[in-house]
Amino acid sequence: QVQLVESGGGLVQAGGSLRLSCAASGRTFGAVIMGWFRQAPGKEREFVAGISRGGANRVYSDAVKGRFTISRDNAKSTVDLQMNSLKAEDTAVYYCAADPYPRRFIPATSQGEYTNWGQGTQVTVSS
Repeated sequence: QVQLVESGGGLVQAGGSLRLSCAASGRTFGAVIMGWFRQAPGKEREFVAGISRGGANRVYSDAVKGRFTISRDNAKSTVDLQMNSLKAEDTAVYYCAADPYPRRFIPATSQGEYTNWGQGTQVTVSS
């Protein structure tokens, strides 16, 4: 099991930036694939970004590619999501997620592959 705590959400104007951070504890962090998901009001939770155990492989949704960057620090057991050029449609609750026993090397985009979740942090982008 992996325990996850997100931080860094808030209110920002369109075009601005925010950095989310997720602190993990439990299973050896370097063995865990990490991901970020988000859920906007009235919509299903969707994949945002994922990063492999060593950080060499990163996967992004088309909606955020080129604007968001996922990174991890295995020594500190943290994973971050740098969000630039934010848009109103990025408004959502953002969740950090862990795949502690990954079946593949590349991060999965399906939330079903992630078994541990943080409590979520609200990101609101005003237009």
